[in-house]
Amino acid sequence: MMRGMNMQGMMKQMQKLQKNMQKDQEELQKTVFEGHAPDDAVVVKFTGDHKMQDIEIKEEAVDPDDVDMLQDLVIAAVNDAIKKIEQETQRTMGKYSRNIPGL
Repeated sequence: MMRGMNMQGMMKQMQKLQKNMQKDQEELQKTVFEGHAPDDAVVVKFTGDHKMQDIEIKEEAVDPDDVDMLQDLVIAAVNDAIKKIEQETQRTMGKYSRNIPGL
């Protein structure tokens, strides 16, 4: 009889954990992350589910004779935003896998 009670309690605990995990995932996906190139020449905004929402390019970053520089700035800003998303995802969602053996 005690085993049934422990199993039932464990199932309730897992359901609560799953509900909390889903809530945290939804919040993370709604969060807006900004990525910045050096000197903020390019700033991008992504949601936590990696969808770009906006890009701002300073006028002085646009040089028709140096398109490569603008491309590099966009790449730097996007990579910065993705890094921030990954860090926050690990911080937020990592707590669910910390105590699970093998993960």
